Amino acid sequence: MLDSLLGRDSLKAEIDELDSQVEQLRAERDDLERQLESAEARRRQAVTERQEAEHRVNKLEDRIEQLEDTVDRLRSTDTTLSVRRETTLRGGRLDALLERLESVTTGREGALSAYVADGHDIPRAVREAFGEQTVLVSRAAPCLALTDDASLVAACLRVPVSPEPFVEWADRFQIDRDWCQPRGRYTLALVRSDLFAMGTYEADRRTAFHGFDSALKSQHSKGGFSQARFERLRDEQIDSHVQRSLAALDEHETDRLYVVGERSVLGEFMSRADATAAVDATGDPEDALADAWREFWQVQLRIV
Repeated sequence: MLDSLLGRDSLKAEIDELDSQVEQLRAERDDLERQLESAEARRRQAVTERQEAEHRVNKLEDRIEQLEDTVDRLRSTDTTLSVRRETTLRGGRLDALLERLESVTTGREGALSAYVADGHDIPRAVREAFGEQTVLVSRAAPCLALTDDASLVAACLRVPVSPEPFVEWADRFQIDRDWCQPRGRYTLALVRSDLFAMGTYEADRRTAFHGFDSALKSQHSKGGFSQARFERLRDEQIDSHVQRSLAALDEHETDRLYVVGERSVLGEFMSRADATAAVDATGDPEDALADAWREFWQVQLRIV
């Protein structure tokens, strides 16, 4: 009663209300502090992410600059770089070269061997190993590319029998003589639009022969047939000769078959042959086959 008379009740009520407001303000303050801390953490994270992004951008820009320099250098050297030596080898000279390459030994994974089938698709390991000389490898392809980690050897060999593309680092060069030289028993056939010749061989010695030629209408006479009919008849004669040649190939008795000859008709034989090549062999069937054999079994060497 005395508190009421003295006005203490109202003061206590006001104090309680103020205490409640203080607690509410403290809660709001704490919530704002938490929001501020969260915002600060997000800001620091954003700064970190921005710095990382800037670092990646700088690395990419440096890489782009390096690649542009490489492209410019290759463009500038494309016309100035040339092979140091180029020659065609067969027989004893080829055997001596292969023996020398086979004798090279390096440390573990010091010798690179690669078969590059497409000059527009050079494997990364080959590009890194040959450096600026990669453009010369591209020109030489398809080829067997050989180099070592000391750049003492840098050679491209265009071999008669192409292996599947591969890239391999080892302690010596990977060379299969069957890619380069006549070995074992095989059949070599020469096909022209007017001639077929086929021989069975043991290494470099021919043990059997079969051949024939087909008469083709060689020119259009001024009278008689029209030019279109002449060309049609000639195409029919060539097709008949190709079919006869395909039938003759069915008689070959060896596991390996190589077919060489005119580029215009070779496409008909690619699915049957282990290797094909365009050659310029003329004469009667037996002489032409001998020329074709010599032209096929040779290796073009380029020192880059």
